[in-house]
Amino acid sequence: MKFLRTLVFSALWLLVSLTTASVLAVVGAALYFAPGLPDVRQLQDFELQTPLRIFTRDGKLIGEFGEERRMPVEFDEIPQGMVQALLAAEDSSYFDHHGVAPKGLARAAFELVESGGDIQSGGSTITMQVARNYLLTLDRTYIRKVREILLSLEMEQILGKEDIFELYVNKIFLGHRAYGIAAAAEVYYDRPLDELTLAEQAMIAGLPKAPSAFNPLANAERALIRRNWILFRMRDLGYIDQQTYQEAVQSPVTARRHITKAEVQADYVAEMARQFAVDRFKDKAYTGGYRITTTLDSELQPMARQALANGLIAYDTRHGWRGPEETDIPRSLAEAQERTERQGLEEELSESPEVMETARQAAERSQTSVEGIDGDVSNWLQVLERTPELGPLKPAIVIASEGREMRVLTTDREIVTIGWEGLDWARPYLSASSRGATPNNAAEIAEAGSLVRILQQEDDSWRLSQQPGAQGSLVVMEPQTGAILALQAGFDFDASKFNRAIQARRQAGSIFKPFVYLAGIESGEVNPATVINDAPVVMQDGSGEMWRPNNASGDFRGPTRLRVGLARSRNLVTIRLLQSIGLSNTLNFLDQFGFNPQRLPNGLSLALGSASLTPLEMTRAYATLANGGFRVQPWFIESVSRGEQQTIIEQADPEVACRDCAPDQETTEIDGETYRVAPRVADPASMYILRDMLREVVESGTARGALALERGDIVGKTGTTNDQRDAWFAGFNMDLAATVWVGKDDNSPTAEYGSQAALPIWVDFMSQALEGRPERLPERPDNVVERRVDPETGRLLGDNQGGGITEIFRADYLPSQQPRRVDEEIEQESGSQGTGTYEAIF
Repeated sequence: MKFLRTLVFSALWLLVSLTTASVLAVVGAALYFAPGLPDVRQLQDFELQTPLRIFTRDGKLIGEFGEERRMPVEFDEIPQGMVQALLAAEDSSYFDHHGVAPKGLARAAFELVESGGDIQSGGSTITMQVARNYLLTLDRTYIRKVREILLSLEMEQILGKEDIFELYVNKIFLGHRAYGIAAAAEVYYDRPLDELTLAEQAMIAGLPKAPSAFNPLANAERALIRRNWILFRMRDLGYIDQQTYQEAVQSPVTARRHITKAEVQADYVAEMARQFAVDRFKDKAYTGGYRITTTLDSELQPMARQALANGLIAYDTRHGWRGPEETDIPRSLAEAQERTERQGLEEELSESPEVMETARQAAERSQTSVEGIDGDVSNWLQVLERTPELGPLKPAIVIASEGREMRVLTTDREIVTIGWEGLDWARPYLSASSRGATPNNAAEIAEAGSLVRILQQEDDSWRLSQQPGAQGSLVVMEPQTGAILALQAGFDFDASKFNRAIQARRQAGSIFKPFVYLAGIESGEVNPATVINDAPVVMQDGSGEMWRPNNASGDFRGPTRLRVGLARSRNLVTIRLLQSIGLSNTLNFLDQFGFNPQRLPNGLSLALGSASLTPLEMTRAYATLANGGFRVQPWFIESVSRGEQQTIIEQADPEVACRDCAPDQETTEIDGETYRVAPRVADPASMYILRDMLREVVESGTARGALALERGDIVGKTGTTNDQRDAWFAGFNMDLAATVWVGKDDNSPTAEYGSQAALPIWVDFMSQALEGRPERLPERPDNVVERRVDPETGRLLGDNQGGGITEIFRADYLPSQQPRRVDEEIEQESGSQGTGTYEAIF
């Protein structure tokens, strides 16, 4: 008996001690963390603000960020079924506890010890989730958990349960950029919250735990299990009766993607503007009601996007078929569910085998048929629903490949037949420079159940396609101001968010050569008629190895005029030019021109474009060539405004080119606005001469493909780097400067030159962009003169010396006079003494 009393006393003492220790721990934590906790009272005045919106310069929407899919609701506007579904999924004792649920907290504490300091499931009540979402970070650490608990306890003292619940349902992220339950109802079901069925409410209630893993669009089979577990819980908690439960768990998946597309597709620029807003306005960027107007032209941007997509698809078609994106896709949702991964569903599946059984039945009830296809294709439609279009490429699932014909199912539930003329290009891709044999039949290309891409052609027929294996960038600038008018930094933003226009530093190749030529012309040491030997160069590269650069063609042409060397993109001519004018002199000039000297190689490889530069940097440089030598800077934010009255809080103030301004003039007017004049970095005469030389590249050089535009005011330069890793074309007229880059993100070869891969994209864009715009040519400066020269020596010919070719020069840097050549044999044959040239005779 004494032992029993002792045991009871000890147990009571242990309980009191533990309770006291717990209380002291809570008090201690409160005293320690309280000074650094956010003020809970700020939630009483919390407002869901207007999102960040991005527009073109003429007011077309290109992007929204932040709360754009948040539709705040008050507690009494939430259907009872929605409230109960969220309670069953997240916190069934919500209306009974005081901010913290002991059972869930105990589970989190156990996981904390077991994992060595990281919170796993969290044990969070709805109140704790509100504290985390509104006032704390999302770090999974015990310190954040303690702060979360303390804030939750304080929150329950200040705010009512309905107020906290209202904050919760308006803040939670539910996938597809939907924040809050009302926005999710519109995104997934295109209906108001109060029109959703119980099954649809439960589907939304299942999203907070894992918006991607339990998303009905991305993972319908997993979402069904999660949904039916919530309905199972609702029945067990007494929220719904058996009949209601049975009807709900048997309901098919009805979610579909309902989004509003931007007026102009410019996702890369929208993302650039978003980053600007976050850097400038921090956390308020998404809630402060900011409106950013960019410099994008709403007509030019779609042209750039389409031209780049067309060019990359054409490139890809030339290099072969890499196979379907997915194969062996189950037709039905029921079949897909049998194959689904169970990891992450342990809590739901451990509750009762009934959950899995009802999910299977619901999947079977989700049967969907399409006229022309036998059987249930519900999963095929789900896969198509969640697979985004990429540029002009639409997803499709192969129904049948028979003979030389392929039938596919599209997102619109249509059946498209692709004939052999749309399939025979699909020779297997072996490498960038080789393909396999032409297929004999459609089955060799893709079988039933394969996810492929299809492309509608101009005659409305369809052909097989695929996401391109190469990427690209097209940047368009206004030469006078530096404003970015169009920018497409990849095939499609949904496929890759990497912004190649501003982030991809790639070797510039031969599009860099004009700046070496300009440095020489500006120095006065060379001119377009200067003859330089196109012959082998051998020297040490600094590492003890011998450097033996070659021309792309592998041959040597001997003495070559600079005009011809640039037009034919002769590497060895450019290297010897750089040697003659001096590397340090050239680097100093390029620094003034706007190139970052830290990014330029300090060696003769500079002549070949070995510098790694972004497409935007190269476009800026070509814009300076286009505007006559003014160093404009690229910019894309025209203004930032805020509030209902759209009060402008920031306005762009760019420096602009001004050909007609006096040398000391500091400002100029454009359309009634005053702008600062950009610094001039090269003499107008030098700029005019280089532009004339670049025209030769189009007329007789590597860019002859641009003659298809049938315009005399466009110039440009092709570029290809070592092993054909990068293909470029940069060109301009007085209105637009545009640069195209094509390459692969892993820097592997494209197996094409700039004239093959990049120039056609540039021509495609410019043919549309310049339509209706008259040709404009710059005026020749007074100090640019024409003279006849000997094409073999580049020297001036006198009036009494016949033949030669006409060239242009700066008047203050004319070449030397060609001495009269006396050929005795000619004189004897002709009987005419003193001329010594054929030109004088014939």
